[in-house]
Amino acid sequence: MEEIKTLKDHVYSYIAEQIRTGGMHPNQRVSETAICEALKISRTPVREALIQLTAEGVLEKQNRKGFVIKMISEEEVAQLYEIIGALDGYAAKKACDRLNEQDFANLDFYVNSIDLAIKAQNSQMYYEQQQKFHQLYIDKCGNDSLIAELSRLHNKLLKNTSIDLNKEENREILLSTNMEHKEILRLFTKKAKDELFTYISETHWRPGYAAYDAKASIATSDTFTKK
Repeated sequence: MEEIKTLKDHVYSYIAEQIRTGGMHPNQRVSETAICEALKISRTPVREALIQLTAEGVLEKQNRKGFVIKMISEEEVAQLYEIIGALDGYAAKKACDRLNEQDFANLDFYVNSIDLAIKAQNSQMYYEQQQKFHQLYIDKCGNDSLIAELSRLHNKLLKNTSIDLNKEENREILLSTNMEHKEILRLFTKKAKDELFTYISETHWRPGYAAYDAKASIATSDTFTKK
């Protein structure tokens, strides 16, 4: 039973990553056969992962088409931003006393790498580094249920790394977002727990970003990502 659960989690992560990186798109049918062949596993864990993703609102079951990547509306994005902002801020607050000097150094490295990625117009590097920045303190919050819930909610936001960094407007938005990462790091070093919670929940995940992101691309509600 444990083996099946592990395989299901592997499939779950695979599908989520395909959605994040643009390998799967809204309204696209998810082929169970293709996943089985790609991961060289049986159909059972694939079906279990698809059912879980459907229950979480990432996929939907349609007649004749089977499991399909679910579209996400601007209103749904805004609602998710409110929830994720509060939980992300709470995770930061909980992690504040758990971070050490090496953690601060790593956060600083990620922030600088994000700047480099934007200037180099490398959207994949941008996505990976900003994800690592946030995941570092989330993983140190000391609450496994909170970590799991944030992961589930982030998956519901259909991320896509194909940000067009050839456009100056996009680069400016991401550079501005990274200034917020720098402020988050500063608040961590000050151990300003309440300020961290407020800044992350009300500024870093502010509704204005959600509206912009939802309109920017129907395939992603986190194009200019906050997670």
